[in-house]
Amino acid sequence: MRDEQTPLPAGERPEILIITGMSGAGRTRAAAALEDLNWYVVDNLPPRLLMTLAAMMRTGDGISRLAAVVDVRSREFFTEMVSVIGQIRQTGMDYRVIFLEASDGELVRRFDTVRRPHPLQGDGTVLDGIAEERKLLQSLKNRADVIIDTSALSVHDLARKIRELVDDPTEKRLHLTVMSFGFKYGLPLDADHVVDVRFLSNPYWVSELRHLTGHDKEVRSYVLALPGATEFIDRYVAAIEPVLDGYVDELKPYLTIAVGCTGGKHRSVAISEAIAERLRRAGHTVRTLHRDLGRE
Repeated sequence: MRDEQTPLPAGERPEILIITGMSGAGRTRAAAALEDLNWYVVDNLPPRLLMTLAAMMRTGDGISRLAAVVDVRSREFFTEMVSVIGQIRQTGMDYRVIFLEASDGELVRRFDTVRRPHPLQGDGTVLDGIAEERKLLQSLKNRADVIIDTSALSVHDLARKIRELVDDPTEKRLHLTVMSFGFKYGLPLDADHVVDVRFLSNPYWVSELRHLTGHDKEVRSYVLALPGATEFIDRYVAAIEPVLDGYVDELKPYLTIAVGCTGGKHRSVAISEAIAERLRRAGHTVRTLHRDLGRE
């Protein structure tokens, strides 16, 4: 059994991750963290169906990383879990079991907070249900690769631990979108940062450029040659770069930078592409999107 502080080795990235543990210990948050990392997550899965999903992975059905949340909610099916793990082992597939637990006092507090009964308490108390669940889970806990005690963890702390255990640090984890838009059509609802480039002269008023867009070389050259344009791009990229790692640390792996001009046709398109190119050169994965291009 590995300690919760030890990341899974890079050569042992799991194809199947089984999330189990005490009710109220954070399985739902762990599942959400894995979904954010593009795992295929199935919650409250009867253990016997794990083999069916494992077979799909072996036949190349498009699922390469499967996370299954399995717990006592599956009632009588849960007793099959240990034998199913043995069957998965026999297939030769790579799998790991992460077990989440918490102290009795913390679990009671969490159930009181959500005002829901423990799934095993029946006519008894929450503590009765917790005690019964601990007995049912003991054999599975003994087979866990990682045990995480969430008693003192916030939901964000738990998500970070899950990510540290399964994420490949060599992968690009921040997904950047630089979007151009026109202010006259409204602000993008999904923008994290809004950049206003209406301080630059509008190519619309240059007759030979009016019918073109920021994708065209003539417009791009015109915009980038305007006083303050390249200085603005340099300073904006320099300002945004130090905070990009912070977005990942705060579990926000997606960032949208919206660059706006009046109509979203000339200045915003040219500046968006220039900002995106600078960020790519700095090693970031960036896509560009031009929301209002062609809308006029």
